[in-house]
Amino acid sequence: MRRGPLAAGEKVQFTDRRSNKITDQLVPGGVTQTSHGIILHDDVIGQTEGSVVVTVSAKREAQVNQTHPERDANKPWKGTRAIGGWEFAVMRPRLADYVLSMPRGAQIMYPKDIAQVIQLGDIRSGMNVLESGAGSGAMSINLLDAVGEGGSLTTIEMRSEFARVAEANATVYFGKRPAWWDLRTGDFDSVAAGLPEHSFDRIMLDMLDPWNRLEQAYRVIAPGGVLVAYVTTTTQLSRLAEALREVGCWTEPDIQETLERNWKAQGLAIRPDHQMIGHTGFLMVSRAMAPGFQALRKRDRATKDTTTDIDSLTPEERAEQLENLELRDISDRKLRKVLRDLDAQVEAIKE
Repeated sequence: MRRGPLAAGEKVQFTDRRSNKITDQLVPGGVTQTSHGIILHDDVIGQTEGSVVVTVSAKREAQVNQTHPERDANKPWKGTRAIGGWEFAVMRPRLADYVLSMPRGAQIMYPKDIAQVIQLGDIRSGMNVLESGAGSGAMSINLLDAVGEGGSLTTIEMRSEFARVAEANATVYFGKRPAWWDLRTGDFDSVAAGLPEHSFDRIMLDMLDPWNRLEQAYRVIAPGGVLVAYVTTTTQLSRLAEALREVGCWTEPDIQETLERNWKAQGLAIRPDHQMIGHTGFLMVSRAMAPGFQALRKRDRATKDTTTDIDSLTPEERAEQLENLELRDISDRKLRKVLRDLDAQVEAIKE
């Protein structure tokens, strides 16, 4: 963790009075462009966190869209009116802020899901963790931070360019490349086949087909180890859940989805934001059984078929299925009482 004066090379976050945030890396002689002038990095380097800097006055011509100047053709004031004098508070970004602002090669996991992975996966200092799918490094950075230098993280990324993006983002965040990170490129099964058996305490899978990786995952995870998988669609969710149950060496999967909504509080005006972060993905958590032991399963009710597609049945089989299918959780006695009550209410309307 970095403390003390802000130094060149560090990422900092500028926040104005409207809570607008800009994250940038401090460079000697560098500037950060804002809609209210520019921030000189030399004015920030050497300051302490919580300081306030003021943007430098400049002509609006510096604010004209350099890539598509035609978009500002009907805004002549942009090249004439002087701007500046806008205040920004300077802080080191939180890890969540850094993850959301860092350059991306692939879509990242949101902080709300990352936090659940760390908590539900019980990922702690000193553990050995295996991760599949580095992406842009959002999850990797959080795992590296969670296990600390006393632990280790092994990440398997299929695409070399994504591995480079993740490595660069982690290096900028930690100030150097984490020595406790083993970043490998290749497909999961091939790379995992060369890893020692039962050598990982936790496994995090973020890939399209995690159900095809369970064999190698079980080989390298320690008995009792926690497997966490992140999937985005219900079809992936179903296939992974059924695959975990079928192999029998993983406990009954626990499935969660997290929704996030911010609130605004101004005096007595308390209300939620109109926008929220809804569905981003599902988390499925399971634990590895000891070799030779089968996971305990809840017995399914014989009359409740949740796997057969009703369209594949003959008319006779379909009629029998509908007759026996217990989709209602109500006894016949309870149903008769409900009907009596409703009949009485209907009669009361007629009167």
